[in-house]
Amino acid sequence: MSYQRPALRRLLAVLAACVLGPAAVLVAAPTASAEPATPVAYPAGATATRYSGLAFDTCTAPPLSSIQAWNASPYRAVGVYVSGVNRTCAQPQLTASWVASVSRMKWRLLPIHKGLQPPCGARPSDAKISRTLSTARSQGIAAATEAVKAAKALGMLPGSALYNDIEHYSQTDTGCRNAVLTYVSAWTKELHRVGWVSGVYMNLNLGAKQLSDVYTSTTYARPDALWIARYDGVDSLKGWAGISDAKWARHQRAKQYRGSHDETYGGVRINIDNNRLDAPVATVAHPYQVTSATPLNARTGPGTGYPVAATYARGTTLRVVCQTPGTKVGTTTVWNKLSNGHYVTDYYVSTPSNTGYSAPLPRCAYPYQATASGGLTERSGPGSGYTATGTLPNGGLAWVTCQRPGTRVGTTSVWNRLINGRYVTDHYVATPGSTSYSRPVPRC
Repeated sequence: MSYQRPALRRLLAVLAACVLGPAAVLVAAPTASAEPATPVAYPAGATATRYSGLAFDTCTAPPLSSIQAWNASPYRAVGVYVSGVNRTCAQPQLTASWVASVSRMKWRLLPIHKGLQPPCGARPSDAKISRTLSTARSQGIAAATEAVKAAKALGMLPGSALYNDIEHYSQTDTGCRNAVLTYVSAWTKELHRVGWVSGVYMNLNLGAKQLSDVYTSTTYARPDALWIARYDGVDSLKGWAGISDAKWARHQRAKQYRGSHDETYGGVRINIDNNRLDAPVATVAHPYQVTSATPLNARTGPGTGYPVAATYARGTTLRVVCQTPGTKVGTTTVWNKLSNGHYVTDYYVSTPSNTGYSAPLPRCAYPYQATASGGLTERSGPGSGYTATGTLPNGGLAWVTCQRPGTRVGTTSVWNRLINGRYVTDHYVATPGSTSYSRPVPRC
């Protein structure tokens, strides 16, 4: 992607059955407010969106006509440079209107911040990260602030993933390494503080390996997703040299497997890089209209038992961010979450389906990192007595859809229902709540 163009939250480790199995011996999980797994403070209208499939990135965001022509391509996601002092190319197309239009075409967006670069790498002309660690930390916070501001101006919402483009750098310069890791850690913590998901782009051998080496370090906050560059023509998201498949293992990986070249679809040629993704991307709101004959009640949660928060007249345009199950109304149990955090039944909204879920709206989910050092057991229900159905590796993202009470583990009886239908105890997930429920995650 180097374009050359213009406190312990969890004090006790008990109920070993909840981690890896009944014979496992647990140690105290790391505090959720500290490194490496820091909690994400999602605001009311947030949700995360993930994409699995092929993507391309290009230096300048293409015109809408080109994206439309590329509906004939195998790609359904595009990387866009939203901010950064070292963003090389002008972005005349990249506006809030462009983002909305591309999203309506059912494309996903991969937002990239190309800011300060390593002091021992990238291009000589690039503005660099300071070798003074306190300054590097401040620079990482500033980068997150800049990227969030730019993404918001484009219509992207909290819960979106933002990827910090860190180009190749020397692997033998310890001072440089520490500066980069400090910068990335600060980037991650600040994004989490304001409710966004942290991604990092690095060369596999000249950066990503060092990030992997500190995966469990309590010195650095761990980013939620890793996007590597490795131009070997192989689009696999596993088998990365020097990086265990157990790291960034749950919808947290992207790979740029071929560099700059031309491809043509629908008669339009674009110079691109090829990528394979199974990772969080940008969240946007999709406009739909109220169809009920009488004012539609919006509620504080996905069901008729929740308090009414507002009403919307017939024909009102709603900004829908995601869909989730709830009380059945008419022919559907689907509820729409709005950008203001309210919920409305899908039965009276002009989405394509009034019996099921409607693309391109994602399912409502809130990813938080697992903190159990040996991995966290996923179960068929909210308690340690339910059947073990899988394992969430340490640092893997628990894509939480709702929370409910269950077997007490450590300091909490809260269990998280994941997007795959399984449950994990909240004791070993870096949610903001240590003993209770975490907003804005709804109750199951």
